[in-house]
Amino acid sequence: MTPNADPRELDKFSELAHRWWDPNSEFRPLHDINPARLAWIDGHAALRGKQVIDIGCGGGLVSEGMAVLGAEVSGIDLSEKALGVARLHLHESGQSVNYRLISAEAMAEEAPGRFDVVTCLEMLEHVPDPASTLRACAKLVKPGGQVFLSTLNRNPKAWLLAVVGAEYLLKLMPRGTHDYARFLKPAELARLCRDAGLDVLEIAGMRYNPFNRECAINRDTDVNYLLRARRNA
Repeated sequence: MTPNADPRELDKFSELAHRWWDPNSEFRPLHDINPARLAWIDGHAALRGKQVIDIGCGGGLVSEGMAVLGAEVSGIDLSEKALGVARLHLHESGQSVNYRLISAEAMAEEAPGRFDVVTCLEMLEHVPDPASTLRACAKLVKPGGQVFLSTLNRNPKAWLLAVVGAEYLLKLMPRGTHDYARFLKPAELARLCRDAGLDVLEIAGMRYNPFNRECAINRDTDVNYLLRARRNA
């Protein structure tokens, strides 16, 4: 099976992997938004005791966070360096996460319907075929289970704030982190979910203030947004 991955994207994040757990590094925005994302997911899924898979887990920020909340977590990614950092951090945190170097599509063939919850956060805008990733999400989750997604809207405001502002003006992340053409409008993501056999339950906005480093879940989906869906039972 050919991985649904862009080698340039993997190389880009692999080069930065050693800084994944530094809250003042290029991954600072992820550290800042992580508590709000985790609270939103846990509020809907009650993670304790659930079987969860985190697709595109990178250095394990979300995976470990869900483990802290009591979930039994598997994290998968195609960056060996990022997974190495994730595994190393487990020694420091004392958490338990099963990390694997495998694509979402291959994992879906291996373990269909195994997970109560599937998360795929800040990844869809980095893969060549997001529809393939969503089909894998739908296959991995149990009937009636939930899928949690986050990505970036495609409009002038998102381009101005997420690309020009974050990468070029504020330098919160390296230039070229995002490809605006790969951003997905909420209606487009919802359609891809429905095509994959998922019922869309909620689309929420996520507001991030880089100056006071605060993040809140709200109704403004203009830039960052989250989507919650359920597999047809």
